[in-house]
Amino acid sequence: MISKEKLNILISEEDMKKRIGEVAAQINRDYAGKNLLVVGILKGAILFYADLVRLLDMDVQFDFMTISSYGNATDSTGEVKIRKDLDTSIVGRDVLIVEDIVDTGLTLKNLKEVLSTRKPASLKICTMLDKPSRRRVEIRPDYCCFEIPDRFVIGCGLDYAQWGRQFKDIWYVRPEFIDTL
Repeated sequence: MISKEKLNILISEEDMKKRIGEVAAQINRDYAGKNLLVVGILKGAILFYADLVRLLDMDVQFDFMTISSYGNATDSTGEVKIRKDLDTSIVGRDVLIVEDIVDTGLTLKNLKEVLSTRKPASLKICTMLDKPSRRRVEIRPDYCCFEIPDRFVIGCGLDYAQWGRQFKDIWYVRPEFIDTL
């Protein structure tokens, strides 16, 4: 557990709600009249996913994946290990991947390549947070709530050792405490 004395708010709950509404409005325009399959990446994206899909004004189907690319390391290897696969075929479907954060991009690039082989009609990415300063491969989310600096963040589904996911705001660990985690 990290004490809140080591944290500062990066994005408030109010700003998060407003921006999710704006992104949902764009998705509603882009997919008007379509049946969208919204794929949440567990566990981190679950709170963002729930907030987003409740604002979509179209027929949507839900599905989820659990993927791992970190193994025992602190940096992504980029090799996607699917721990829970889709329950739904995506052949010919419009698919929106909902992710909590795009960091190095390795995991998401690999996942997009895997899902593309399943022949969806379209495959786009929506992320709550994007950290392009850490990008190691060329990948850009189609929808993004916030671009953030290179900070360790928790809240709104993001965690440190399973702690902090439930926070309503996005918090970052103050630089002077990052080595104490």
